[in-house]
Amino acid sequence: MEKDTALLLISPVLDDRQRFIERMAGKGWHINLAESLEAAQSLLNETEHEAGICFLHHDQANELKNIEKLIARSRMEWIAMVRESVLDDPWICKALGSLFMAYQSEPIDIEQVDCLLRHAVAMKRLRKEEAASKRPRETEFDMVGTVPVMQKVFDTIRRVASVEAPVFISGESGTGKELAARAIHERSQRATAPFVAVNCGALPSNLIQSELFGHEKGAFTGANQRKIGQIEAASGGTLFLDEIGDLSLELQVNLLRFLEEKTIQRIGALEEVHVDVRVLSATHVNLAKAIEEGRFREDLYHRLNVLQVAIPPLRERQEDIETLARFFFDKFAEEKSLKVQGFSQDALVLMQQHHWPGNIRELINRVRRAMVMCEQRLIKPSDLGLERRASSRHVVTLEEARNCAERDALRQALGRNRQKVKQAAEELGVSRVTLYRLIEKHGLDRTTEETACPFTSA
Repeated sequence: MEKDTALLLISPVLDDRQRFIERMAGKGWHINLAESLEAAQSLLNETEHEAGICFLHHDQANELKNIEKLIARSRMEWIAMVRESVLDDPWICKALGSLFMAYQSEPIDIEQVDCLLRHAVAMKRLRKEEAASKRPRETEFDMVGTVPVMQKVFDTIRRVASVEAPVFISGESGTGKELAARAIHERSQRATAPFVAVNCGALPSNLIQSELFGHEKGAFTGANQRKIGQIEAASGGTLFLDEIGDLSLELQVNLLRFLEEKTIQRIGALEEVHVDVRVLSATHVNLAKAIEEGRFREDLYHRLNVLQVAIPPLRERQEDIETLARFFFDKFAEEKSLKVQGFSQDALVLMQQHHWPGNIRELINRVRRAMVMCEQRLIKPSDLGLERRASSRHVVTLEEARNCAERDALRQALGRNRQKVKQAAEELGVSRVTLYRLIEKHGLDRTTEETACPFTSA
């Protein structure tokens, strides 16, 4: 134990308080005294403490919620001191069980308090070291990843951010395409200018032109004043068009003209407005297929798809699942009860096995829900909604399992290599002829997104 380790003492009422402080000082503890919760919070903001002591009495039953908030924010262990009579209060007893590492009733045994505090300090330092060892090497606006495929994504983001060309971000729903767009913007020379995100799929078809390009007063019924569109609002900065594949062909023509001319025309206006904006776009739709079917303009696709960032689905970065789960657990820590300390091993295993069709968005939702619903110290699979189901499912033959694994390996290799057969074949260690034969065998279409093997989900 280091000499004069700092403790925080909350003691509104204590007859021999000064004597307690002196005796603890003799054990090598330096105590900062707070006579109220407000004073305690100020001290926590100013100085790092290794552990805390709180004297509880009957009058504090109404303050337990505030005490809980203070303890949660402090990120250290606490010891409670109580009079024997206080233990008759059910609310105080509940607080002792959920908020404090241990408690001691008066008369105070200094030797025992000293021992408890040493354990409390050791626990804090152990958790600090554990958190440091598991901290992700890269974090780009909540884009957490340690696996090589994510390191490649981070490197690509840094590269494309330094130039002005349009960027197309591809990836399944929930993979974090908007986070990638924000990371590009914040690393670019336009970082101090606006970042405007538009979800093209969420806007009603009759309003999207007005939303993007704006309108003049009186341009149509209900246009009571001039409206600046999202493109014009992003002037000088970055415009992110999410779900660009959902734009109507009519709007695609207008957008193409804007990309070529750098001008827009508000609805009902006679003059054009020059707009200096960098365009980033994204979609989960397979645009190559949409072009073949006549739902998306090929010339617009080539205008948008100058630089590319491909965000991998969560099932292709399983090594990151535990890191991500802990990252979001810490991020939303204020939403959980103090008793919830982390994930059980069973929960971590099932998270690794789950297929994650909703990707990062699904992981966040499951973790946040589990943090609220969990009633134990560790989150269980049932809290995440990932319990193993009783086996009434299809019995898989060895041949089916082999074909399924082969099909998934092909699909993932093609996805990682952007459907380039030569590169995918080299990665898998087979010839191009063999790869073409396997693609035909499994009925894979290299221009479409394939669903995963039904036998691989948890």
